[in-house]
Amino acid sequence: MQKNVLGTTLKSCSTDPMTGVLRDGFCSYVSQDNGLHIIAAQVTEGFLTWNKVRGNDLITPKPQWNFPGLKPGDWWCVCMGVWLKSKEAGHGLHIKLESCHEKVLDYVSLEDLKIWAV
Repeated sequence: MQKNVLGTTLKSCSTDPMTGVLRDGFCSYVSQDNGLHIIAAQVTEGFLTWNKVRGNDLITPKPQWNFPGLKPGDWWCVCMGVWLKSKEAGHGLHIKLESCHEKVLDYVSLEDLKIWAV
């Protein structure tokens, strides 16, 4: 049983669209996941555009990867490093604390995470 940043059972981030490195709705920690898709964030138009310009198009569906494409307002398990960089670039994303894997605390304090929590 995986835990969230609050120390309780990890909750689902989204099943519509289906997210998570395992496409099970959870921002689970998987050691083989080099991107660390462990933070449950609500994407915005600014974030999606910023990310696309940087070479990571999250808007266009990619069926071969079981990726539906995202639109503003969708909840998604975002890569830890991308979330940190987007925040620094002025595109910080709101998060669901109960859906963020406890491994996030290796990168950001709970106090700082609470600033972005909804």
